Amino acid sequence: MVLEEEYLDVLQNIEFAIVSVYRERNDLRDYEVMRALDALIDFYRAEARGHNPKEFHLPEKETLVFQRVQDMCEFRLGRGNLGSNVQAISIEKKTADEILACLRKIRKSVDRWNKQGGKQGYLQFVSEFVK
Repeated sequence: MVLEEEYLDVLQNIEFAIVSVYRERNDLRDYEVMRALDALIDFYRAEARGHNPKEFHLPEKETLVFQRVQDMCEFRLGRGNLGSNVQAISIEKKTADEILACLRKIRKSVDRWNKQGGKQGYLQFVSEFVK
């Protein structure tokens, strides 16, 4: 099964987190999303290898993307909640390797849409599909 089909819900959850920042901060650029995703990939790669993740010092918008996406990833790992506004739902817990694969897939998508559409190509594309 293709990653997009098997993990569509996780990919959509992560993209929702990214778009939520973009809707608050319409000056967010694809490269800021890329850097936040790169930091998250490093974070979960370290975890998957049994290492302590390093600390990241990112600018404000990148930190916001990092935190929102990390919150969603932790929720999908079964280790966190998304606040009191989210009703209790039953989800299948994912592994750090599965989350890592999803983050890498989205990172490639950001790069591709950025090359096609410019500095906000990915954000403009994905925000059309996230409600």
